[in-house]
Amino acid sequence: MSAFAKYAWFALGYNVLVIVWGVFLRASKSGDGCGEHWLTCNGELIPSAPQFKTVIEFSHRMTTAVDGIVMLILLAWAVKIFFAKRDTPSGHVLYAAVGSMFFVITEAAVGAGLVLTGNTAEAVTDVRPLWAMGHLINTFILLTFLTLTAWLAAQLRNLEQVREKRSFSARREIDWKVIFLIAIGVLGLLFVGLSGSLAALSSMLFPSETLAEGIAKDFSETSNMILRLRLSHPILSILTAVYLIFLAGWLKAKSGGEARVTWWSNAVSVLVIGQVIFGGATLLTLGPIVMQLGHLLLADLVWIGFVLLVANYFSRRENIY
Repeated sequence: MSAFAKYAWFALGYNVLVIVWGVFLRASKSGDGCGEHWLTCNGELIPSAPQFKTVIEFSHRMTTAVDGIVMLILLAWAVKIFFAKRDTPSGHVLYAAVGSMFFVITEAAVGAGLVLTGNTAEAVTDVRPLWAMGHLINTFILLTFLTLTAWLAAQLRNLEQVREKRSFSARREIDWKVIFLIAIGVLGLLFVGLSGSLAALSSMLFPSETLAEGIAKDFSETSNMILRLRLSHPILSILTAVYLIFLAGWLKAKSGGEARVTWWSNAVSVLVIGQVIFGGATLLTLGPIVMQLGHLLLADLVWIGFVLLVANYFSRRENIY
């Protein structure tokens, strides 16, 4: 594996850590640690005599600042490789790196928007669920581009060899059935993620002392709308989990047991099962912060695993170009 590929995988891993730390920021109700100020923290570049929640919020901002440097290096390296080779495979790496950089910027913009509009900590507003869902969608798109950047970088030499051995006219026809079934899987994961972001937000804003109390709130007509929508998350999670396991197995069989497709098919299935079990445990324990962090980490790993399963399947099908 090239040095650039290793760095791209590092960039993906670092961004996952930043995302998880962001969940800790939300779950610990520390999002207002710097007040409604951005880029400054309570009007200061470096907070003086900070509260604990200010330390958490400021440290998250520092990790995102470092992430900006990490992503600039990734993009500059991808540009260097492209101009050194000037061919189609390295072009795909550059496009993925550009997409990664763009959605890192929008990720920071969403975070800034949450702070500047006061949609942090225990604030209950009509638009906060929309912010939460928008944040989730942006995060998934960011992870997609980062994953593809790393995967394409790792496969660059193989893609160059494939390109030399065949012409563009040798491409196989697009299998629209596969595209359609994968698209359903993507939508399923997105809806599970969106419902999960609402469930986490509702549990933070309207905590319950017992599981029975939480269920009662879910069905109460006087409860906030996001509380009544919370039940959709476990239902969507189970339905999507079953679908993804069957889809992963089907792609493995359709690939003829190709090694990389088989590996990622099995990995996705294991991650999905683990996520369902972990999600159930999170529900039964009323979602302590450590469980929320684990649940979010597994959700990101399921998404990354699914992206890699699809990428490896289509690279086998020679539909990269």
